[in-house]
Amino acid sequence: MTGIANVRELLTRNVRTSGIYIAFVAIIALFAILTDGKLLSPNNLTNIVLQYSYILVLAVGMVIVIIGGHIDLSVGSVVAVSGAVAATLMIKQDQPWWVGVLAAIGVGIAVGAWQGFWVAFVGIPAFITTLAGMLLFRGVTWEVLDNTSLSPVPGEFSRIATGFQNGLLGGNGYDVFSLVIFAVAVAGYIVMEIRKRRAAIAYKQTVAATPLFITKLVVVAAVVMWFSWQLANYRGLPNVLIILAVLVIAYSVITTRTVFGRHVYAIGGNLTAATLSGVKVKWVNFGIMLNMGMLAGVAGVLFSARSNGAQPGAGNMFELDAIAASFIGGAAVTGGVGRVTGAIVGGLIMAIMTNGMQLLGYDQSVQYIVKGLVLLLAVAFDVWNKRRAGAR
Repeated sequence: MTGIANVRELLTRNVRTSGIYIAFVAIIALFAILTDGKLLSPNNLTNIVLQYSYILVLAVGMVIVIIGGHIDLSVGSVVAVSGAVAATLMIKQDQPWWVGVLAAIGVGIAVGAWQGFWVAFVGIPAFITTLAGMLLFRGVTWEVLDNTSLSPVPGEFSRIATGFQNGLLGGNGYDVFSLVIFAVAVAGYIVMEIRKRRAAIAYKQTVAATPLFITKLVVVAAVVMWFSWQLANYRGLPNVLIILAVLVIAYSVITTRTVFGRHVYAIGGNLTAATLSGVKVKWVNFGIMLNMGMLAGVAGVLFSARSNGAQPGAGNMFELDAIAASFIGGAAVTGGVGRVTGAIVGGLIMAIMTNGMQLLGYDQSVQYIVKGLVLLLAVAFDVWNKRRAGAR
C-alpha cells in the first residue's frame, strides 16, 4: 500500500536536499530584510542573473565532475583562453561573431579532450591534471592576448550575455513574452510532478499527502511567476537565462535518464563495483572531462560577451565558485551524490550572498570570509549527514 508522508517525514527523508532549499529561502529572506527590499528589486534580480550566469554554467559541469569522483581546477583558465581566442578572431582578424562563439566552444572541447586523455587513459588523477591545466591554459591565455586586453567585441556577440527578449508579444509596461515563457515552464513542471507522483503511487512508494503536494505546486508556481513578473516589469527575459534554462533541463535529463548519467553516479559511488558491472570507466571519465571543457567554453562566451572583450586575468577564482556551488548544492565530497538543480541552487546561494553583501557595502575581504565559512559548513553538513545515516 502506498505510504503518505507528512511535512516532518518529507524534510527528514532527504535532509541534504531539504536543507539546501531551506537555507536558500532563509538567505533570501535575510538579505531582503537587511537591504530593505533592494535585493528583490527587478533591476537587482536581473543583475544577479546577468552577473552570475557563467558561474552557474560552470556549476552544471562541475557537479557532474564531482559526482564522478573527480575535481576540476582548470575551468577558470579555460574560460579565459576560450574568451581570448574568440576575441582575437573577432577583433584582430575581423571574423563574424558566430565564428567567435564556435571557436570558444571548440577550444573548450579541445581542452576537455586533452585533460580527459590524461585522466581517463593515462591514469593521472583529475586534481593533478587540472592543476597543471590551470597553469598551462593561463599561460596560453597570456600568449594569445600578448598579455594585453582586447575590446570591444561585436555587438551581436555582446548581446548573447547582455541582451533581452522583450516586446515579442507586446505588453503595456511589461513584457508578455516573459510571462508566457515562465507560465509554460510552470505548467510543464506541474505536469511532470503529477506524472512522477502517479508513478510512485503505481509502484506503491511513499508520497506526500495530497494537501502537501498541492501546496508545494502552488508555492513553486507563485514564486516562479513572481520572479517572471519582476523580469517582465524591467527589461524582459535575459538571453543568458534562456541559455541557462536549456542547459539545466538538458543536463537534468542526461544525469537522471541516460546510460551515461547512471554510469557517472556508479563510478563516483563505487568505482570497483562499476568496473565489475561492465561500465566503461575510461570512456565515461573521458566524457566527464570533455563535457566540463565544453561548458567552460560556453561560460567563456558568456563572460567575454558580458565584459565586452578578453583580459589575461579573466576567470580568476571561477573554479572555486563552481566547486563551492556544487558542494553547497548537495554534492558529496566522495562522489556518487549530487544533482544539477542542487548545484544551481548552490550557485544562487553564493550569488545572493555576494550580491547582498555588496548592497550592504561589505568589503571584499568580508565576502571571502563568509563564502569560505559557508563552504566549510556545507561540507561539514555532508560529513555529519553520512555519519547520521551510518548510525541508523
